[in-house]
Amino acid sequence: MDAAPPPLFPLFADLRGRRVLVVGGGAVARRKLEPLLAAGARVVVGAPRLDADVAALWADGRIEHLAGRFTPDWLDGAWLVVAATDDGEVNRAVAAAAEARRVWANVVDDLELSSYQSPARIERGPLQIAISSGGGAPMLARHLRERLETELDESVGALATLLLHERARIRQRHPRLPERRRFFEKLLAGPVAERFRAGDAEGARTAFEAALSETPASRDTGSVALVGAGPGDPGLLTLRALRLLNQADVILHDRLVSPGVLALARRDAEFIEVGKQAANHHVSQDGIHALMLEHARAGRRVVRLKGGDPFVFGRGGEELEFLHAHGIAFEVVPGVTAALACAAYAGVPLTHRDHAQSVRFVTAHCKDSLDTLDWRALAQEKQTLAVYMGVAGLAAFRDRLLAHGRAATTPFALVENGSRAEQRVISGTLARLPELATQYAVQSPALLILGEVAALATTLHWFGSEPLQERGQVHFPGPDPAIAAAA
Repeated sequence: MDAAPPPLFPLFADLRGRRVLVVGGGAVARRKLEPLLAAGARVVVGAPRLDADVAALWADGRIEHLAGRFTPDWLDGAWLVVAATDDGEVNRAVAAAAEARRVWANVVDDLELSSYQSPARIERGPLQIAISSGGGAPMLARHLRERLETELDESVGALATLLLHERARIRQRHPRLPERRRFFEKLLAGPVAERFRAGDAEGARTAFEAALSETPASRDTGSVALVGAGPGDPGLLTLRALRLLNQADVILHDRLVSPGVLALARRDAEFIEVGKQAANHHVSQDGIHALMLEHARAGRRVVRLKGGDPFVFGRGGEELEFLHAHGIAFEVVPGVTAALACAAYAGVPLTHRDHAQSVRFVTAHCKDSLDTLDWRALAQEKQTLAVYMGVAGLAAFRDRLLAHGRAATTPFALVENGSRAEQRVISGTLARLPELATQYAVQSPALLILGEVAALATTLHWFGSEPLQERGQVHFPGPDPAIAAAA
């Protein structure tokens, strides 16, 4: 499959008094004229003949007319051009001349010749919402426009008009951006919009004046929210997490937070990556604490965005203790931890009446952490182990479990990039765990699910490609004798 073209750059153009050329005088051209005229453009229509409706616009003095066939000099002084003829040769000539003169051109129903596309639009007063599929799926854009048309009533236009007219007063009353942002959040959730929806414009104006007259806080109070970003799929974010991401002034995010999740945050927030990876610590934990304190004390709303859940191997407890000790207001928004998400997206139930009556969440990133685990308990049957660990430690993990009695035939599912488009699931038995991880070059982030339920990955998978299994037979040498003797 060919790579998808880059997305179009969304842009609202100010065409007031600017010359726009429309080549063509028929029905297709007529549909393009009204939005251009509504935008205040000085529209020039070039065509040998004008149909009755277009001719009426010319007679009323709303458009200019260039009679005859297109010539490149028609583009003199034009900011945009629309080619709307039924003659492919003419349309190609318009596109070529526009390209040579660096004039943006739209050739109706021809993506290849167009340098800009006209989006589907929803208009509510000065508020416009534009939807574009890049010209590739106009019916989808139209369908979404129709859905939004039903969800956004006309009162939104009245509200937008009020805010446009009062913009200078609002900025004067709240000159600082964080303070102004809080004013708008409170205003839009309050009675002003409600009064407009009820058709009470006078009541809306009264409510607005009351909101504007409130004394702003002398100093903004900063806060920190520990927010779980989930395993990667943006659809797994909670509504509270999404709301906080759109209110945040500063977002301190881990390396494993997916680009899709970050794309849902406020665009003008300050993004700071504080990711930690084995042997490559970008920012120490003390450094993260210092950043939270610095920005909160400066009156900013900070979101500490963590992959998975803040309280499941996310050091959320340490960060909360630090914030509490320094008197910083905080809240915690749970996220879908990797064990739950990876198991669900791999089709593996963590508990099952016939196979597993308990589940253990385990982390083991190095030899020291391996030595602290209760291996006798972990090796018991009829339970599921959900193991957060670096793939480099799989051999030692396998050897310790075998040495403490876990069956070599115990199934596992190793889930790489769980819930993301690039998810892979490797399925096998404990005896072959590290060899299969090496065979398929498994990379972090990966979560290991070990236990009888893991065998269900081969039959209950539903997301992504089928689980990968062993290719050929490789002799397994057995557990490390030293570890077996120590057991």
